[in-house]
Amino acid sequence: NPIKTLGLLKIPNKNLQIIIRNCIFTKNYTDFAMNAKIESNPLIERLPKHLKQFIKPQNYEDYTPINQAVWRYVMRKNVDYLSKVAHSSFLEGLKKTGIEIDSIPSMYGMNRILSEIGWAAVAVDGFIPPNAFMEFQAYNVLVIASDIRQLEHIEYTPAPDIIHEGAGHAPIIANPEYAEYLRRFGEIGCKAISSHKDYEMYEAIRLLSILKEAEGTPQSEIEAAEKAVEDLQNNMGELSEMAQIRNLHWWTVEYGLIGTLENPKIYGAGLLSSIGESAWCMTDNVKKLPYTIEAAQQSFDITKVQPQLYVTPDFAYLSLVLEEFANTMALRTGGLSGIKKLIDSKALGTVELSTGLQISGVFTNVIEHEGKPIYLQTTGKTALANREKELVGHGTAAHLEGFGSPIGKLKGINLAIEDMSPRDLKAYDIYEGETATLEFEGNIKVVGEIITGKRNLHGEIILISFKNCTVTHGETVLFRPEWGTYDMAVGKKLVSAFSGPADVNSFDLIAHVPSSKTIKASTSEERDALEVLYHTVRNIRETKDTTTSLAPIFEKLKEEHSNDWLLCVELAELLKARNETQLLNEILSHLENLKKQRPEVAQLISNGLELIFEKEETTH
Repeated sequence: NPIKTLGLLKIPNKNLQIIIRNCIFTKNYTDFAMNAKIESNPLIERLPKHLKQFIKPQNYEDYTPINQAVWRYVMRKNVDYLSKVAHSSFLEGLKKTGIEIDSIPSMYGMNRILSEIGWAAVAVDGFIPPNAFMEFQAYNVLVIASDIRQLEHIEYTPAPDIIHEGAGHAPIIANPEYAEYLRRFGEIGCKAISSHKDYEMYEAIRLLSILKEAEGTPQSEIEAAEKAVEDLQNNMGELSEMAQIRNLHWWTVEYGLIGTLENPKIYGAGLLSSIGESAWCMTDNVKKLPYTIEAAQQSFDITKVQPQLYVTPDFAYLSLVLEEFANTMALRTGGLSGIKKLIDSKALGTVELSTGLQISGVFTNVIEHEGKPIYLQTTGKTALANREKELVGHGTAAHLEGFGSPIGKLKGINLAIEDMSPRDLKAYDIYEGETATLEFEGNIKVVGEIITGKRNLHGEIILISFKNCTVTHGETVLFRPEWGTYDMAVGKKLVSAFSGPADVNSFDLIAHVPSSKTIKASTSEERDALEVLYHTVRNIRETKDTTTSLAPIFEKLKEEHSNDWLLCVELAELLKARNETQLLNEILSHLENLKKQRPEVAQLISNGLELIFEKEETTH
């Protein structure tokens, strides 16, 4: 008794029914037992709470027979075509990741197989914020939008879906060099600083993709959403770090080519999952450029085919360009420009000083002198950390209203505080119980009685606490004694600035989930009846039933669903295999009429029929 073996006898009846239904879907109890273990996947378990807030259940039973037919059509066409033009890692990866052509993949099954190559997958609702998306990658977790495009958008959808994510991203991850690039990209990308306009753009693009994918959206709503995106694109100003690294992500992970300019192969998930664009991109209509760091300046439009694409010679080269770009980020350059980027972002960020002390909060002000920051200020909850671990006693509860500190060297003294020996510190009255007067370059003065100090593992002093302390910049008072204990950061340089907190546990980050929700397909009696026909045909194919007549199904299609083309193609496939020529010819004639009546699907019909008849010719 597999249920008893798994120890699930105490589960209430309702839940037990759900489990059994999923069990039936996976076709055997072994898969079911494997699926039950997904909850203990260590890669998903170690995700921080602020990422887990984006995860949603896949709800496999929500996929309809039409959804399954859409997946099968796209996968059959793509695998047939991509076997000629995709990087060899794609087809190898399909096998390694266990993605089937005939059925939408179960997240549980994918996770089981991805775990063998050190990755995991989670389902989310459409686009999630770029920082979160990249941070998932840093944890070796693939984010999969589990919805699937509607039949009307079978060639391409601007909204992320399981065809794009599961059949596009997952297979290439099986290549170790590319997988490391993706992980490293996430690690660096999630530290990129956004401008305050970036999140507006993200929300606008997310809404536009949802409206375009949803059936029956009034054209006026789509046009209004398109205008909102266009207005933002024309008013973004200088590209932020996040905007630039998203460009690099787009031209590699999403729309990348690999090999030579003369004979490139596809590896980008956006191309691998788009029937139309995977063919279009191989023509001379799309300009091919060598991939360089310059791609960071090339913006993109998710709603249109790409006018140019970038070609990398190999996967290792992607990592070289990524490191080249990382060297330009405030993450590595720090300094005055780094703190200014954080102030402009108006979002939670971190600066790291030369001692390793990290200050996390919303930065609102910097005082500069001779091109260097000499005093920085946060507003609101702030936390101090060292090596991404919060300093005991210096979480947000201790710094509820902000934090300010001088940085740099003392005026007229070549030796920085962090480099002073205990004897040097004593000589400058930086000693417990002494009243010290510390005058920094740029006319910042700290006067107060020293309480204590904190040191890092190297023995360098990183924080000094004062009582009865006054901090001034010229005539401006920055801190008054009545405000309590003054904690002064120690560091001669600001060596790094990046998005997000140093210690993710310092802040409650479960807050900013997208304001818009994906729109599910509507149901109707006509739609439900069509779903039944799709289910019937799928069942006939899967059970290899060669006796049930297909004529009644075709008659019902003609009478009640005259616009549908995909099920007619599936019927033609079955009839070809059965060698039932008369009915096959009737269906082919019907499809020819549909091409004339619905020119927008003519190529899709031709593509589907080519697969059937090319396969037959190959067999003979």
